[in-house]
Amino acid sequence: MESKKDENVKEKIEYPDGKVEQLFSDGRRIMTFRNGTKKEISADKMTTVLTFFNGDIKKILPDQRVIYYYANAQTTHITYPNGMEVLQFPNHQIEKHHPNGTKEIMFPDQTIKRLYDGGLEETVFPDGTVVKVEKNGAKTILFSNGQKEIQTAQFKRREYPDGTVKTVYANGNQEMKYSSGQV
Repeated sequence: MESKKDENVKEKIEYPDGKVEQLFSDGRRIMTFRNGTKKEISADKMTTVLTFFNGDIKKILPDQRVIYYYANAQTTHITYPNGMEVLQFPNHQIEKHHPNGTKEIMFPDQTIKRLYDGGLEETVFPDGTVVKVEKNGAKTILFSNGQKEIQTAQFKRREYPDGTVKTVYANGNQEMKYSSGQV
């Protein structure tokens, strides 16, 4: 947004602390601080862009979104007025932090992990497999082929689409229940 032509500068104020303020004919205002940080305020005063000496950029938009770009980490952090935060990483991982405490992480391979406030963790893999882990460590796996597996400290149970259930207990005993009722 910054103008490169000095003739567009309507007013220029140099302060004793080294800050320079420029008012442009289009209404924009740019303040350049001694350390190299720049603050640009749009003509309508609805958008503010801060460019820090380390390369970071902070934008405050008219809809009150705040977009902060961390130059060193190449990461963008967007904060919405409702409290939701979105982080975008250079490896294309995206994290959403919802106001209710839920976190959603989308990995580059399209795997999605959700962390709920109560301790439940849910992961959805690209092949459709869903893994749910309860706060107590119990795990439920829903496979894309229709099978379901439940893992606890006491047993592992696999349920097949035909109704067959295989259970392996912590002591090593196994039990197979067929859909016919035979054990």
